[in-house]
Amino acid sequence: MPVIIANNLGKAYKHFSRRIWRLLELISLGFVQRHTNHWILRGVSFQIQPGESVGLIGINGAGKSTLLKIIAGVTQPTEGKLQVSGRVSALLELGLGFNADFTGRQNVFMAGQLLGYTLRELQDLMPEIEEFAGLGHYIDQPVRVYSSGMQVRLAFSLATATRPDILIVDEALSVGDIAFQQKSFNRILQFKSLGTTLLVVSHDKEAIQALCSRAILLSKGVVALDGTPESVFDRYNALLADPEGTSVSTSVIQGNKVQTSSGNGMAILQSVLLTDPISAKELKVIKVGQPIAAIVTVLVQENIPTLVLGFGIKDRLGQMVFGANTFYTGQTVGPLNAGQVCTYTVQFKNILAPGHYSVHASLVRSDNHIDCNYHWLDGVCVFEVINENLPQFVGSVWNELTFNCEIQNSRDSNDQALPIN
Repeated sequence: MPVIIANNLGKAYKHFSRRIWRLLELISLGFVQRHTNHWILRGVSFQIQPGESVGLIGINGAGKSTLLKIIAGVTQPTEGKLQVSGRVSALLELGLGFNADFTGRQNVFMAGQLLGYTLRELQDLMPEIEEFAGLGHYIDQPVRVYSSGMQVRLAFSLATATRPDILIVDEALSVGDIAFQQKSFNRILQFKSLGTTLLVVSHDKEAIQALCSRAILLSKGVVALDGTPESVFDRYNALLADPEGTSVSTSVIQGNKVQTSSGNGMAILQSVLLTDPISAKELKVIKVGQPIAAIVTVLVQENIPTLVLGFGIKDRLGQMVFGANTFYTGQTVGPLNAGQVCTYTVQFKNILAPGHYSVHASLVRSDNHIDCNYHWLDGVCVFEVINENLPQFVGSVWNELTFNCEIQNSRDSNDQALPIN
């Protein structure tokens, strides 16, 4: 049975164009309505199974924080139903609510009771909370002398003092310094291995892919996509350049991969082929160390001032292994007129380890797709890398290593060993 069931959830806040209307509506006991509803969420439905790890993605203002607050019980939905089974621990706005005049220890006891712990439980947990936060003698100093990082470290330690059934993480993976980030990430991984259901909000693609096998994309308060982290982040990147989503589309290509396409269409990618530089034959299976020539054909459909080609290779999880664009290589072309065709040849040597990969290509005006996106295409083509005749190696890329070894006697046979003082 799912531990979280959201059925047509909606959340609206009242908007009064005049202050006096709020008072009039209050006096009338709601019989006279003077407000309009500003909807943050509308028609949100999904289910999360026990032990599942789900990422929640969306541009600012998409409704992510509001949805998390509803699930955590901080606020109630305006419409729809929500069913949550089990104890929920939410890492939302870490450190908010601490009393600046109380010591860190006193704040643990005060905030801990608000989280549902008894005084006895907090006394038993205090040594572990203190050790995990790593604040030293500052634990008995007023919170007003803490840095913001110290406050969130203490708040994270308290919120994760015991393993919850459901853990909600809102950008808490970036708390504190690098050492504490790794420490907190490992604790979340430990909870996950023990069966805790995770709901994670982060703009860190690697963190989401490390923790989650599924992601939900929110856009303008509705679920825009529910799928793999790779497909959701591809759609998210497209929405960064086109928040309205008018030019964003998805399709299924080889291997059931979801291909995301976006752009204003002023220039389009007509074809992208991986070929052998000598025979010009198209490659679907590529050897480690093999030279490659990617042939990219672009059709200009409207007059444009500049054209920049971006090209990259993604692994099976959608992480960019390597990539660059012609803006950074100083090879921007333009102006170009409608009807012109540009053919790029991108040459490189395949250093990828055996596995499955996909090609990313994009056409933009400058150094990024947010400024002006002509055409952005993830999963242009899919290919496989094999190792046919090179020595075995480990890792994600290959490099030709040369090992030289010289063997010398430590001393001649007639030499006497010297004592070590």
